Amino acid sequence: MNPYLDIILRSVAVYFFMVLALRFFGKKELSQLNTADVILVLLISNSVQNAMVGSNTSLLGGLLAAFVLFLVSFLLKKIMFNSKTINTFIQDKPEILIHNGKIDFSILAKLGITSEELEEAMREHGVQFYKEVRLAMLEIDGNISIISGKEELRQTHHKRRIHKTLSKSV
Repeated sequence: MNPYLDIILRSVAVYFFMVLALRFFGKKELSQLNTADVILVLLISNSVQNAMVGSNTSLLGGLLAAFVLFLVSFLLKKIMFNSKTINTFIQDKPEILIHNGKIDFSILAKLGITSEELEEAMREHGVQFYKEVRLAMLEIDGNISIISGKEELRQTHHKRRIHKTLSKSV
């Protein structure tokens, strides 16, 4: 087999393995990185490097693997944008953690979110007590959004996607 075609196929296989692994190990892992998580990410990147390029240590081999990863990521995002089923499978859906001051302990347990992590997110949003929270959600990107009943507080960690198809006139 052509060594560069081999790199392309290996890179695609590793990319989809990582997408599935992140999907099944939880979206919380995406934004709540601690020291052990950073070490894990570094070790995974080192371990899959050889799986992608094999014994090819050339500059072209490395650039080809990187290009394939970018291309597959771009194509997957396009597919996710056009297919709600695939989008839901890969990204899951936002989860309500607190609604009108009431914590959903079953959702917290299912997602593996500790009360300390939830309290940390509340403090980051300037909220001290659970009863002050109108809505707390684990977003699809792994961040916890908090909306309080206080008018002077604003949501943080808010990321907006602006699609090119939207008109620029308001």
